[in-house]
Amino acid sequence: MGKIDKRNRFSEVPFNYRVNKENTIFLEYEGKQVKIIKGKDAEKFLKKMNCAANEKERQLIMAKITGNFKRGNERNHNIRDT
Repeated sequence: MGKIDKRNRFSEVPFNYRVNKENTIFLEYEGKQVKIIKGKDAEKFLKKMNCAANEKERQLIMAKITGNFKRGNERNHNIRDT
Protein backbone atom coordinates (compact mmCIF):
# COMPACT_ATOMS: atom_id res chain seq x y z
CA MET A 1 0.00 0.00 0.00
CA GLY A 2 2.96 2.33 0.58
CA LYS A 3 3.73 2.78 -3.12
CA ILE A 4 0.06 3.31 -3.98
CA ASP A 5 -0.75 6.00 -1.41
CA LYS A 6 2.46 8.05 -1.54
CA ARG A 7 0.75 11.28 -0.52
CA ASN A 8 -1.15 9.57 2.33
CA ARG A 9 -4.50 10.74 0.95
CA PHE A 10 -6.42 7.70 2.19
CA SER A 11 -5.68 8.59 5.81
CA GLU A 12 -8.01 11.56 5.31
CA VAL A 13 -10.88 9.19 4.33
CA PRO A 14 -12.11 11.11 1.25
CA PHE A 15 -14.40 8.30 0.02
CA ASN A 16 -17.66 7.15 1.56
CA TYR A 17 -20.60 5.04 0.41
CA ARG A 18 -24.28 4.54 1.20
CA VAL A 19 -26.54 1.56 0.44
CA ASN A 20 -30.30 1.91 -0.02
CA LYS A 21 -33.10 -0.68 0.27
CA GLU A 22 -32.63 -1.96 -3.29
CA ASN A 23 -28.88 -2.52 -2.64
CA THR A 24 -27.95 0.42 -4.84
CA ILE A 25 -24.63 1.89 -3.74
CA PHE A 26 -23.90 5.60 -3.86
CA LEU A 27 -20.17 6.39 -3.80
CA GLU A 28 -19.15 9.81 -2.54
CA TYR A 29 -15.87 11.70 -2.75
CA GLU A 30 -15.47 14.49 -0.21
CA GLY A 31 -19.23 14.55 0.34
CA LYS A 32 -20.21 14.69 -3.34
CA GLN A 33 -21.82 11.76 -5.10
CA VAL A 34 -19.53 10.52 -7.88
CA LYS A 35 -20.84 7.08 -8.84
CA ILE A 36 -23.84 4.77 -8.51
CA ILE A 37 -23.41 0.98 -8.51
CA LYS A 38 -26.31 -1.47 -9.00
CA GLY A 39 -26.94 -5.18 -9.42
CA LYS A 40 -24.12 -7.69 -9.53
CA ASP A 41 -21.50 -4.93 -9.48
CA ALA A 42 -22.96 -3.71 -6.19
CA GLU A 43 -22.84 -7.22 -4.72
CA LYS A 44 -19.22 -7.60 -5.82
CA PHE A 45 -18.35 -4.21 -4.32
CA LEU A 46 -19.92 -5.08 -0.95
CA LYS A 47 -18.09 -8.41 -0.87
CA LYS A 48 -14.75 -6.63 -1.49
CA MET A 49 -15.52 -4.04 1.18
CA ASN A 50 -16.35 -6.74 3.74
CA CYS A 51 -13.08 -8.57 2.97
CA ALA A 52 -10.91 -5.44 3.24
CA ALA A 53 -8.53 -5.57 6.18
CA ASN A 54 -8.62 -1.88 7.10
CA GLU A 55 -9.95 1.55 6.14
CA LYS A 56 -7.05 2.29 3.77
CA GLU A 57 -7.89 -0.80 1.72
CA ARG A 58 -11.56 0.25 1.62
CA GLN A 59 -10.51 3.71 0.43
CA LEU A 60 -8.38 2.15 -2.32
CA ILE A 61 -11.27 -0.06 -3.48
CA MET A 62 -13.58 2.95 -3.70
CA ALA A 63 -10.92 5.04 -5.48
CA LYS A 64 -10.40 2.39 -8.14
CA ILE A 65 -14.12 1.94 -8.73
CA THR A 66 -14.70 5.63 -9.31
CA GLY A 67 -12.16 5.57 -12.14
CA ASN A 68 -10.72 8.88 -11.00
CA PHE A 69 -7.74 7.46 -9.19
CA LYS A 70 -4.56 8.31 -11.10
CA ARG A 71 -4.17 11.28 -13.36
CA GLY A 72 -0.46 11.02 -14.13
CA ASN A 73 0.96 13.31 -11.48
CA GLU A 74 2.08 10.25 -9.48
CA ARG A 75 4.71 9.45 -12.12
CA ASN A 76 8.36 10.01 -11.55
CA HIS A 77 9.13 13.24 -13.41
CA ASN A 78 12.77 12.34 -14.05
CA ILE A 79 13.00 11.62 -17.77
CA ARG A 80 16.42 10.08 -17.47
CA ASP A 81 16.66 7.25 -14.99
CA THR A 82 20.10 6.15 -16.18
